[in-house]
Amino acid sequence: MLRRCLLATIGLLACASVVAAQTPASQPPAEASTETPEQQEPRTGDRWTYEVRDEITGELKSTVTQTITDVSPAEIGIRLTFLGKPGIGFQTFDHSWNSINTGTWKFTPNDGTGIKTPLEVGKSWSVRSTDFNSGSGASLKRSVTSKVTAKESITTRAGTFETYKIETSIDMQNANDPTKKFQSSQQTWYAPTVDHWVKRTWVSKSEGRVSDKGSVELIEYGRR
Repeated sequence: MLRRCLLATIGLLACASVVAAQTPASQPPAEASTETPEQQEPRTGDRWTYEVRDEITGELKSTVTQTITDVSPAEIGIRLTFLGKPGIGFQTFDHSWNSINTGTWKFTPNDGTGIKTPLEVGKSWSVRSTDFNSGSGASLKRSVTSKVTAKESITTRAGTFETYKIETSIDMQNANDPTKKFQSSQQTWYAPTVDHWVKRTWVSKSEGRVSDKGSVELIEYGRR
């Protein structure tokens, strides 16, 4: 149950293999731009397609497209479609890309895995929340801490992006049985120019042992 909640937290994303930028041997490595990219405002029809991989086996797990279906002053509605699989899913975020509701899990006030603007290297923030599963009735207590650790240029199949690297630690425990605990460390590369993450990796642990290790990368982005 805890593992399913974490997967919901990660946003049901998908991503692509990194295409390493090649630098001629005679040239010094390029440094990430010190300029702050202009942040794009979300609008209906924005879409991001990701591939998600199991980093333990190296297996490509799925390809998923997130499409904005609705934007209100407080929330962003997202439709999820999976390549080669029937059916669709829906998810609700706030404007900082914290998940609020996945349809099964509801996070109060949110899951804490989004951003906090204005972003700058060294900035940190924390969130405490309650997760409730409408199907099983399970309730979890969540503690999330995030910090912007760098500005990096990231290249994926979708292109090259100037990003903020955000490192996040997540601790969860069963509200009815505090001995049941779950931890995760997550790295997110957020690109203001597409108002989304272009890469995300995570390692999940249960009772101190790795239970899941994955990555997502952006392979396509578009606007209506």
